[in-house]
Amino acid sequence: MQCVSTTHLSEFPLLSRGKVRDIYEAGPDSLLIVTTDRISAFDVIMDDPIPHKGVVLNQITLFWMDKFKNLVANHLLATDVRDFPAVLKPHADMLEGRAVLVRRAKPLPIECIVRGYITGSGWKDYLKSGSVCGHKLPEGLRESDKLATPLFTPSTKAELGNHDENIPVEEAMRITGAAKAGRAQELALGIYTAARDYAGGRGIIIADTKFEFGTVKDGGAEKLILIDEVLTPDSSRFWPMSDYAPGRGQQSFDKQFLRDWLEAVKFNKRPPAPKIPQEIIDQTRAKYLEAFRLLTGRDLGV
Repeated sequence: MQCVSTTHLSEFPLLSRGKVRDIYEAGPDSLLIVTTDRISAFDVIMDDPIPHKGVVLNQITLFWMDKFKNLVANHLLATDVRDFPAVLKPHADMLEGRAVLVRRAKPLPIECIVRGYITGSGWKDYLKSGSVCGHKLPEGLRESDKLATPLFTPSTKAELGNHDENIPVEEAMRITGAAKAGRAQELALGIYTAARDYAGGRGIIIADTKFEFGTVKDGGAEKLILIDEVLTPDSSRFWPMSDYAPGRGQQSFDKQFLRDWLEAVKFNKRPPAPKIPQEIIDQTRAKYLEAFRLLTGRDLGV
């Protein structure tokens, strides 16, 4: 499998090039999503890719979407390059394992975040106010403590290069509509809880995660479906259960390892990004591959 930083597919119009994904218009109602090996931290895209990271992200997403397909419908149309439009055949080697053909949906204008542990921006908010996104929490919590019940803590969706902002559930309902936000909250909490329990049996704590939902027309009515990436090391905090100890930051299988290095070198969280040393690239790659192996029980063979 190739290392892919950026794609240039002349066969389809490029709709967007995000932090990680290149999205093409494959038809009036379908998209081609290619998960590259780009990596971002603090909303800044690094110049150095993490080889095969995109394959890991895509394959973990496919694993979870299949696992939860009876709980919520998703946007997948084709996941094997052999089932893609014939015009993409010359790019099969590049797209293998990292691309999907999906149904086009209208994304909700909010990020659907679920927190099972107090960490990250939620920990910072708690220290300031004792609350997270309007949820009042007990006094005396320690960093990385498990919460009594998982919390739905939505955020705004910022433009590329800007930062999302945590918002109360009531604000999410105002932005999205009460019915859609309520359904998104129900689905997000249900998926997270099931995934947390499954991953716990595989030695991984899912501390928090971010879901994306979108709407499609289904028999004339709007239907909420699961889109984008699901419970990956990019959209979640994965902690090794064997090393977990509340009261401090945790070791991780995700890009927190890269964030910690950037903090250590005093990165100002604005472009241009510093060059990532090879040892950090190798260790970050190894963490992504290990997360995949533990969750799925399979080896990518890369």
